[in-house]
Amino acid sequence: MHALVATIVHHPEDARILHRQIRALVDAGHTVTYVAPFRECGVTPWDQVRSVDVPRASGRDRLSSLRAARAALARLAPQADLLLFHDPELLLALPSKRPVTVWDVHEDTPAALLTKSWIPERLRRPLGSVVRGFERRAERRMRLLLAEEGYRPRFRGAHPVVPNTTEVPDTPLRPPGDDRVVYLGQLSRARGAHDLIEMGRRLRDHGVRLEVIGGADHEIRPLLRDAHQENALHWYGFVPNDRALRMAAGALAGISLLHDTDNYRHSLPTKVVEYMAHGLPVVTSPNPMARALVTQRPEGPAGLVVPFEDPSAAVRAVLELRDDPGQREEFARTGHRIARTSFHWPVQARMFVKQLEEWVTEANGPRPTIPRQRVPRPSGRRPSGRRPAPLVE
Repeated sequence: MHALVATIVHHPEDARILHRQIRALVDAGHTVTYVAPFRECGVTPWDQVRSVDVPRASGRDRLSSLRAARAALARLAPQADLLLFHDPELLLALPSKRPVTVWDVHEDTPAALLTKSWIPERLRRPLGSVVRGFERRAERRMRLLLAEEGYRPRFRGAHPVVPNTTEVPDTPLRPPGDDRVVYLGQLSRARGAHDLIEMGRRLRDHGVRLEVIGGADHEIRPLLRDAHQENALHWYGFVPNDRALRMAAGALAGISLLHDTDNYRHSLPTKVVEYMAHGLPVVTSPNPMARALVTQRPEGPAGLVVPFEDPSAAVRAVLELRDDPGQREEFARTGHRIARTSFHWPVQARMFVKQLEEWVTEANGPRPTIPRQRVPRPSGRRPSGRRPAPLVE
């Protein structure tokens, strides 16, 4: 199977797209062509994947990206067996001639629009209604994969869920330490960027360093740079997921301070699962799914829950863990056990690949059975029947 995978919004080394889904396809023996903003993000593509560079869609500057994506997809889609795309924006760039098409739904886009500072506030809800209309139309015309069970009510049909789980090691790389905490992931106001900065300033006075590993929305970057300069935190910027998780290993705790917004209310923060998978106690705001995972599992708690938008409470939770090594080690063991049992990506990887293969088979129909001929065959190799892999410059 030849899969054409596309994004213009996400970083080309996005954990779900590259490290989970594309890796799963490659490991299963499939060919992948990946359309993404490599050059703009300073990314060297994997050797195992054919790559096509397009501009990145950011803020209000999306038209040039859409034009480039439309041209690339129109050229490449007829050569593929499957088109898997990851941005609602690409609904506007899909070619008419295309193979089985799958939209991987990462977030509640209409709810996410309510937090986008680059969209005038008076337009956010009307745009959300427009996006809902696009979602209903997409549901009738293509296949959908959902990243969260909580996304099901948005759609009329039953669509498979491929959750954002992670690769869970047999044993964490290092036990939790006592002098640093980490945040993994994109930074925005709604993701708690201001709370993290204030938290870092207060932890500094107690000898605990906050390390922030991830990209940031445009308006947040100057704040992070200033906080980095004043030694309130250490901001690394975007780091590929596998390296970021190695950097996080051995921290005192992993931090998730999402605000109480519609977009996050029914979502499980992937970073919380990643912290647990790598043996970090969790300090999280009371996002319902994060709270349930961290404090309400039968295996026991894996961290502490603090109120929304309360950096003082987050600091107190971190200091409690620092001063109680027995508690943080127990949280670390419990979290790793939960992640290994219920959130190990290879289980979902097999289901993900199998689902895509089934959709392609359904669209193309079963291969015809060729009756055995009684006459001798000409000498030479029998054609394989597989389509040639495309060359992408």
